[in-house]
Amino acid sequence: MSDPRLWAELLAYGSGISLSPIHIGLLLLLLLGPNPLRRGGLFVLSWMATIAVMVTLLLTVGHGLLLSMEQGSSHRTGLDLMGAGALLALGIRDLLPTKAAGSEPAGWIRQLDRFCALPLPLLIGVSAAIEVISPDDLFLLAKGASALLAADLDRAQELLLAGAFTLAASLLLLLPFLAVALARQSMLPLLQRGKQALYARGELVVGGLSLALAAYLAWQGIEGLRLA
Repeated sequence: MSDPRLWAELLAYGSGISLSPIHIGLLLLLLLGPNPLRRGGLFVLSWMATIAVMVTLLLTVGHGLLLSMEQGSSHRTGLDLMGAGALLALGIRDLLPTKAAGSEPAGWIRQLDRFCALPLPLLIGVSAAIEVISPDDLFLLAKGASALLAADLDRAQELLLAGAFTLAASLLLLLPFLAVALARQSMLPLLQRGKQALYARGELVVGGLSLALAAYLAWQGIEGLRLA
């Protein structure tokens, strides 16, 4: 449990999950709108609950099937290589189209205001569905769960580290929410600038993150093939 490499892996995978432009954008809109603490708080809690449930399910499946997730095992190597291929395709798709000045933003950016106008329970459901079907998030969740399985922890330690992973995966949503909870008026200009930056650079962030994750997973997969 004190293994610094395990903590570093969980922090890296969790931070990658938290860098979700569509969810950050939705949260910023909620925090800039009416009842920001209630609506934003429920949104963040739903995100954390979804992460916790997904990690628990992956750990349960891993234990039930007795999957070996050590470096060099066929399961881990296959997961790494499949993830690298899928994320490479996503990154290329996001970064290749060059948009001329004045053209419309990406489709997911155009949908943010429409999503934010939904009733809160429906918005939370849509947010959870997007989170669950996102290839980036799925592979990072699987990598986080595989790191926990490979560490061969007892149940209490595994649950504690799964909770830490959930917090890491929620960091970029928790920070703006806590900032607004502490000092909303002074944070409003920063939230507006953050929203504008996200709208302008959202595709670049998504594509760059996908390519970086693809490179890392490819390296992990190649290392696994060497050890096999």
